[in-house]
Amino acid sequence: MTTITIRQANAADMEALISLMNEYIVDFYKRPQPTKKQLRNLINHLFHHPDAGVQFIATQNDESVGFSTLYFTFSTTRVKPVAILNDLYVTEKARGQKIGEKLFSASHQYTKEHQYAAMSWETAYDNTRAQMLYRKMGGNVTNDEWIHYDISNDIL
Repeated sequence: MTTITIRQANAADMEALISLMNEYIVDFYKRPQPTKKQLRNLINHLFHHPDAGVQFIATQNDESVGFSTLYFTFSTTRVKPVAILNDLYVTEKARGQKIGEKLFSASHQYTKEHQYAAMSWETAYDNTRAQMLYRKMGGNVTNDEWIHYDISNDIL
């Protein structure tokens, strides 16, 4: 029997998170590989500054198979804090088992319990699998209201 658990990550999850985040960054998004130290610093920052963000980890029969990351900021127009679902990743072998839905739900539930005005996120145009998940979970495309801009300061 398969047991899937979604929970807020803690210090004991460090190595699993580093591995999952490397796979997500390098293999899935084809971005340059960060150092272990960079990932460790980011994860530790979230553990020690929960007002900055939190991570959730998914395990299947005690094997780490996915994670999500929420970062926190504020919305002046809503006069409340908002959460950004910056990452939601499930390993290829664990996909199709509703783990992504469970990570999304845990992240969304966290924002409701902590009274965030909203949870927002974005995904790549070609990530149609994620887009299907987000529509299924009740997500709305909001590009008609706002245009997203980005200035890259990549220094990897």
